[in-house]
Amino acid sequence: MTDVFELSPEHEQVVFCNDPATGLRAIIALHNTALGPGLGGTRFYPYASTDAAVRDVLALSRGMTYKNSLAGLDLGGGKAVIIGDPATMKSEALLRAYGRFVQSLHGRYLTACDVGTNSLDMDHVARECDFVTGRTVANGGAGDSSVLTAYGVFQGMRAAAEAVWGEPTLAGRTVGIAGVGKVGKHLVRHLTEDGASVVVTDVDEAAVDRIRDEYAGVRAVASTDALVAEPLDVYSPNALGGALTDEVVEALSATIVCGGANNQLAHPGVEKRLEERGILYAPDYCVNSGGVIQVADELHGFSFERAEQRAAGIFETTRRVFETAKSDGVPPAIAADRLAERRIHDVGRLRGIYLR
Repeated sequence: MTDVFELSPEHEQVVFCNDPATGLRAIIALHNTALGPGLGGTRFYPYASTDAAVRDVLALSRGMTYKNSLAGLDLGGGKAVIIGDPATMKSEALLRAYGRFVQSLHGRYLTACDVGTNSLDMDHVARECDFVTGRTVANGGAGDSSVLTAYGVFQGMRAAAEAVWGEPTLAGRTVGIAGVGKVGKHLVRHLTEDGASVVVTDVDEAAVDRIRDEYAGVRAVASTDALVAEPLDVYSPNALGGALTDEVVEALSATIVCGGANNQLAHPGVEKRLEERGILYAPDYCVNSGGVIQVADELHGFSFERAEQRAAGIFETTRRVFETAKSDGVPPAIAADRLAERRIHDVGRLRGIYLR
């Protein structure tokens, strides 16, 4: 079993949740609550082992600390995973049992949607819990957070295009999108409207077919390896984490990497190799923060227009990351970390650990 203290000594709290009656096995991780309660989605995924689930929730919750800080939110970093196949295990009873565990943290953790969960699921969780965002519009929620996640990724991509080519547009560029599920499908729309040529791939053939039916000019390839081998201007990972391996970085022809997936760097050091190859990396948690901005707005009585306006600021935030990287002589991933850490230190020291 993974030693949580050794693997991530900075985490404040890790909670294991077990409800045999419903089959619920979940892990909630709170990384840092210096800026406020930890906000992050609930991932429902068939992990190969408990160790794999622990490693994922630790990495994801740490990423949320940095994402929420860089987005300027008064929220810390938290995340949850439910172990199992949502297609066969998900039920009202299981989700409500999960909600009771979230409620037991008394507001230190605020949950939302993620891979394998949706707004309807959050409505079930909310029947047992007061600390739920990303609910359906009918229940006063923000609805599908992937809408502004994709919008934010597009804004980050525009900032990267400006840094590389001098203009904040993808018009005339070829963008390869790996994963056209929740986020990727919306990103396709933004890019085609901007005049980009789009190439897509997804393990779900039905998702690819839906994109091709809606966008006649979009081309599909059979696999991520095939997409990486394509002559691309921009590579956009929008599925699960660890997409940027050493092998992928060496094979890429793209000049920019900018996508909605979390934890894209397969291991420390990949960011340096990207820089050595002349590939500009837009840090994942910087550009994909539109979703958390959307669900965080729900805490104040949701306004899509207000949330969209704030998500548009991802363009300037990404710009600032690139400027800091240049002035400090470091890769953008390190520059983003520095900016996030600076805010956690400056603002977080006024608060300490969040206690509702």
